[in-house]
Amino acid sequence: MKLEELFNAVRARGEGAHMAHVYYGDPCEDFSIKLIETLAENGADIIEFGIPFSDPIADGAIFQAACERALKAGVTPAKCIEGIKKLRDRGLKTPVILTTYFNIVYNMGLVNFLNKAKDAGVQGVLIPDLPIEEAQPLLELTRKLGLHLILQVAPTTSRERLSRILAEASGFIYLIGLEGVTGSKFRSKKTTATLIEKVKAETNIPVMVGFGISKREHAETLIAAGADGVVVGSAYARIYAVNITNPFERLSEIARLAREIKLGCIRGQKIKLNVSL
Repeated sequence: MKLEELFNAVRARGEGAHMAHVYYGDPCEDFSIKLIETLAENGADIIEFGIPFSDPIADGAIFQAACERALKAGVTPAKCIEGIKKLRDRGLKTPVILTTYFNIVYNMGLVNFLNKAKDAGVQGVLIPDLPIEEAQPLLELTRKLGLHLILQVAPTTSRERLSRILAEASGFIYLIGLEGVTGSKFRSKKTTATLIEKVKAETNIPVMVGFGISKREHAETLIAAGADGVVVGSAYARIYAVNITNPFERLSEIARLAREIKLGCIRGQKIKLNVSL
């Protein structure tokens, strides 16, 4: 399913979208396959498929540890792309956003990386450490291949840079809802609501809000503030990391949280935006 079709479908149902972020191969590939399938079956509308990296500067302690475990287990970018192919062969229809750091893309070669991603069944790529000022080569290549380069905005993004990002964006905007890293404690007050409003006033592209979202109430607040969806990642890794020697035992708890997050994405719920969460 294309991203445009996905957002049209959830919008028609009166919902926001739920994107679940997973670092592939933590603690093993078999678990990641089952984790992604569990999330997709329990309310994840989009899978953010992370390639483990040795220095994930946008990530907090939970995801840093996930990357370390995956790398120690021998996961490589090539194995990640094969993992996406395996998921597609097993019947996964959910859109996939491939998230990685630019070092990996550069070393694989831009064209080679994007071709392999597309062949595997990816709808878009997200590169947290690629600023808009350096993104033009990838923007041109992704457009030629029919992929989306997902761009990010943050509370610290200037108006000038925001306008430039929105002019180039496609698929959706990833709005970083706080100043910090993934897994930080999320406090949604008027600042986040104001940023959502500012972005949506300048673009019709869907706005997905991430960083620090870990429960239904967070999703409810952000959807009520006008977001088109939410991104949840560290909260899922935190659950299975409790029993990292047998993470399969935690899948039922992860499924429950995924369903709760999706319930929080239902529009029309009356939420006080100034409540500290």
